[in-house]
Order: sequence, then structure tokens, then C-alpha cells
Amino acid sequence: MRGGKGVTVGVLLAMACVLTLAGSPRLRAAPFLQKDLTHFQSAPIVPVVVFGRNSRRSVDDFAADYRLDADHLRRDFVSSGLIECGQAHGAGQLTLTNDVVTTAAHVLFDEHGRPRAKNCSFIIEMDGKPVSVPINLKSVVAGSKDPYSIAAVHDWAVARLAYPIEGAVPFSLAETVHDNEPVEFVARGHIDWGDGHRLSMEKCHLHDQLSIGSEGTREFSFDCETGDGASGGAVVTTADKPVIGAILVGWRSDKPFHSAPFSNTHYNFAVSIEGAFKQAVINAATHPATAVATTNHPAKLAARAK
Repeated sequence: MRGGKGVTVGVLLAMACVLTLAGSPRLRAAPFLQKDLTHFQSAPIVPVVVFGRNSRRSVDDFAADYRLDADHLRRDFVSSGLIECGQAHGAGQLTLTNDVVTTAAHVLFDEHGRPRAKNCSFIIEMDGKPVSVPINLKSVVAGSKDPYSIAAVHDWAVARLAYPIEGAVPFSLAETVHDNEPVEFVARGHIDWGDGHRLSMEKCHLHDQLSIGSEGTREFSFDCETGDGASGGAVVTTADKPVIGAILVGWRSDKPFHSAPFSNTHYNFAVSIEGAFKQAVINAATHPATAVATTNHPAKLAARAK
């Protein structure tokens, strides 16, 4: 996650940031990098931002809590998946069609603006079995290919798969999102939950609009529990239905690794699928042969995870 971001260099990267940035509340999280875990064997693996509860639920528990059908939920949210790039992973989901994926740009590009790997894959679970499809990295359209160097509101990406995943029902797009709106967060990849790959679901709220991007995206604080590795996961605007309005990008906190109430100095944040982001999804879904180069934005934001 940006830290605040959420691919998995995750909790461990954030620890390093806390030490080097002197408690700055303006952090981003990163992807989870398995190879880093060996250097922190004594460090506890905890959620980056803790609000005093853990509202994440498995599909079965979520269904039981809200009197829903677990099999229907699994079918409806089958397109929620993992993106693996080398030793890093983040979250993503099929959107509009069964061969277009939405995620955060930092899931695909590292702190130096370089691709995280030469090959990345999108993985979902169908009928209890993993289904993995290569991502066409030449098809990527993003707010920036150097997402750690600019404002988080530009941290979004759209990519095509090498081929469609037959039988997978994609997320549809919300018309818009609002502050103080009840939402659900649906994602895989939380490194501190579900073995880093199981689907989590939870109810929570978008809170304040924090910024507006030049391309029409907006950044919102929200109070869902998240973990490193879940960046790019879906903020769902229609209860219990795969309608995506925003993606998780990261967290900001002046007290990371400590439980504290949601506040304007201790929160997760999401970026809306609007403006150029939304148009990129529509273009990818309706013009399958079109590959568009990643764009860049000049705006800088100083304190980010390194």
C-alpha cells in the first residue's frame, strides 16, 4: 500500500518509513515482497492502520452476519483477484469485461517508476481453484508510471489480460461516489489476513473528499480495515453487489502500528474511478486492440514510502 500505499513491500516497508520519516503522517504503502520477510522475523505482522476493530470477514462469515447466500457472494465477487508481479502482489478486479483489470498504479510500478517485473499475472479463484492469466503490460493505462513521486489521486491503472477468463462476471462501474457514503471493501491480498490471498468483505464508510486530480479522479478517506498487499482492491458502492466506485490506494497515519480511532491523521484512502480513469476502463472494454501509453503528471508529493 501507499502509506501511505498497499502492494505487498507492505508492513515491512512501512516500518522502515516510520523510522526514516520521523513519524510523518503522509506515507504510502507498498506491495508485499516475500523476500523481505526474512529480515523481520521478530517483527509482528499487523495491519498498517488499525481502528480498534477488525471488520474484515470471510465470504462465509459475511454472509452469516448479514443473512446472505455465501455461494451467491462467491459467484458475484469471483472477479476480485490478486496481481502478482515478481515477488510483489497487490489486488485488482475484472471490470466491465472479463479481460480488463483495474488496480493501483503502484501495484505495477515501483518506487523508482520501473515496472515491478517483466511479467505479471492476475489470479482469481473459480470453483475453489486458482485461475491465473498473464497481464498484457503493453496495454497499461495509468495516472502515472511513477506513482510514488506524485499525488496519490493519480495512483490508478487499467490493464488488459492476455485472454478473457471465461465464466467470470466482471465488476460494473458506479455512476459516482460521495463523501459520507456507506460502502463495502472487497479484496484479496491483505498480508496480515486470510493467508495473504483469501477474499475479504467488510462494510464501512467513505469519509472526506481529500483531493481532486487534474484527470477527474478524487481521493477519499475511508474507515475500512486493510492490510498491505490489498492495494487496488474494490470499494463497492452497491450493497453486496459487484459495483465498483473506487480502489484502495493506501494509508496515512501519525501512529502507524497502533490502534486508534479513525481520524484526519489516521485513515486509509481510496481513489475514485472517474474522469480519465473511468474512460480508460471503458476504452479498454470497448476497444480491445487499443494499447495506450502510460501518462505522467508533474505534481509532486514529498513524503512517500521508499
